[in-house]
Amino acid sequence: MNDLGPLGTLEELPADFVASLRAANLVPLWPSLRALVPPGCPRTSTRPTLWKWTSVRPLLVQSGDLAPMDKAERRVLVLANPGRGLDNLQASSVIYLGMQLVLPGEVAPNHRHTPNAVRIVVEGSGACTIVGGEKCPMHHGDLVLTPTGLWHEHRHEGQGPFIWLDVLDIPLMLAIDASYVIGGAPQGDTRSPAAYGAGSVVPRVRGERTSARHPQLRYEWSRTRAALDDLARQTPRDQLVEVAYVNPETGSDCLQTIAFGALVLRPGEQQQMRRMSPAQVFHVVEGRGNALVNGTEFVLENADTFCAPGFAQVAIANTSPDKPLYLIVADESPVHRKLGVFEVGDPACAPL
Repeated sequence: MNDLGPLGTLEELPADFVASLRAANLVPLWPSLRALVPPGCPRTSTRPTLWKWTSVRPLLVQSGDLAPMDKAERRVLVLANPGRGLDNLQASSVIYLGMQLVLPGEVAPNHRHTPNAVRIVVEGSGACTIVGGEKCPMHHGDLVLTPTGLWHEHRHEGQGPFIWLDVLDIPLMLAIDASYVIGGAPQGDTRSPAAYGAGSVVPRVRGERTSARHPQLRYEWSRTRAALDDLARQTPRDQLVEVAYVNPETGSDCLQTIAFGALVLRPGEQQQMRRMSPAQVFHVVEGRGNALVNGTEFVLENADTFCAPGFAQVAIANTSPDKPLYLIVADESPVHRKLGVFEVGDPACAPL
């Protein structure tokens, strides 16, 4: 119950007093207090939003003719949340999303930046990302990390357009005045591919760890899909089948600011997602279905992406009678956990 009384407004104050405050770079708190600390539950500008692949792809391919790589550096269409303002380039308060296109023979030049990034491959073959000297092949559904501060470049040596979904923490880095990029010379392949990624069979290190902060940079979809399929055979229909992308040496989230997981819904299955404080982003890797986010219904097809705000009620259904629905999900939970504000279940306020 909200038992907080009303507060005074700025208009109630004498104009000369307000002018004196502003001249001294001062602002009264009480007129804005409820906006800064809302009673009962947080407010968000993040809206349930769906980005249809059938709408994104033709425009992204068209951008290949309009924006050569030497002018664009990164040829990207940003998946912007209208609730947060399209020009702010945000999917949520922490997450930035973009669909990136590289054409045959192109190289997206080497650079490093403070925002953490993940690439989820959507379409194409023959491309790779070189991260800190490690060449990471890119296949459909693969998840490739480019953590903060690591040099990385993208190369397309195959045929046809190559497209992936970028997931970065740019809004967070901008909010703390920590976002910047540095360009560099092209990289060579100097780091051996990570030995991790074979499920429960990992290098025997006898208590020691590698010196790398991110010992695994590429998470192959073929292995993730196989793990989901195996788990689905063992899991009752009323339980969600989900796996997490983690640092294999620590068991913690694969990035410091955004958590990633993958889930599968079996044919005809419906699941209510766990309600929690951070915003979430869902990307369809394979299959079709429906999603209901705070009462807003989305029809999902291959490569569609949708966003759910914090504390959203999210239900997902696989509408196929014979094929699974696979999704990769990203959420802001690492930031919430580090700040001590992570919550699961209904918020303290009335349902949204």
